[in-house]
Parts: sequence; structure tokens; C-alpha cells
Amino acid sequence: MSEPISALNHASYDGIAKVQECGLQGMITLRGDLSDKLLAKAVKDATGQKVPGQRQVLVTGETGAAWMSTDELLVLVPYAEVEAKLANMVGALSGTHALAVNVSDARAVFSVSGASAREVLGKVAPVDLSADAFQPGQIRRTRLAQVAGAFWMDEEQTFRVVCFRSAADYVFKLLKVAAQPGSEVGVY
Repeated sequence: MSEPISALNHASYDGIAKVQECGLQGMITLRGDLSDKLLAKAVKDATGQKVPGQRQVLVTGETGAAWMSTDELLVLVPYAEVEAKLANMVGALSGTHALAVNVSDARAVFSVSGASAREVLGKVAPVDLSADAFQPGQIRRTRLAQVAGAFWMDEEQTFRVVCFRSAADYVFKLLKVAAQPGSEVGVY
């Protein structure tokens, strides 16, 4: 049996910011009533986090939850634990109108870090990334040039970007071009 590998096998690029494919990440799409106490308990049991508020992400390392819409969360867990966490979540939500699905192998995750990380993402996404408008703990679900994606800040100079695995090569090249040395715009 073959071993799972990430979309780009840890590809990386150093320019005005460092762009790196993060490797395998356990991800569960959870749909349901985000105010439901059973759903909140299932999220807390899987991640140790509460249900995040609108446009909020509560992530520590490989574990946490990200608000994706009024009835959807992206639950992050270590890749090796995703099946067990999903089974526990499905069991806990039995009888509740909710859907939990393992989407780990359908997504790719990138890190964009460094003093110019805001500039790199600002070139490819229609989001105000000024320090006043976008801080660690916030998430945006948006476009990355021609494809859908989402990103959040883990800390002041580090973003995590999620896209469909089928668009991973495109997103990596897009971020790589946006991080080319000498391409600083000076907006952020």
C-alpha cells in the first residue's frame, strides 16, 4: 500500500517572503447549526477549541477550527488522527442535523511567512490586509487570483493558505511569482 503524500511534497520558495507547502493536514468539513451545543461539544472534543465566531480561526499548530460560513467550519487535526476524530465527531452528532466529512486529501495547505507576507497575499487576493483590518485569528474565504481559497494568520508575519488540491500547483506558482525578489509594492 502506498503512503499518502501532500500535493507538492513540501515544495518551498524563498523570495520577499517564504512560500512553503505545509504537507499533510487533517481537515474535516463540518456543516450544521454552529450554535448547537452538541456540535460545539464535538468541536471542543476534537480540537480543544470552542466554535469560532464569524471570520475567526482558533488554531494552535495542526489543531483547531476555522469559521467558513454561517453553517460551516473547517476542523483541523493532525493527519494521522483525522479518521478517529471524524468517527468520534460523527458518533457525537448522531441524530443531529449535521454533516462531517474528511476533506484532508482534497486540500493543500501553504505557509507564507516573513516581513512581506502581507504584500504577497495582497497581490493575489482582494482583501484589505492592512494591520488595522486583518490580524492573527482572522480568516478570509476568497479568491487567490483565479481559484477559491482561504487564509488566516497564525502570527503577525505568518499566513496559512488553504486551496483545493487540484489547484495546488497553480497556487504555489502564483504565490511564488508574488514573492519574487524586487517585487515589493510597499503597501503593507
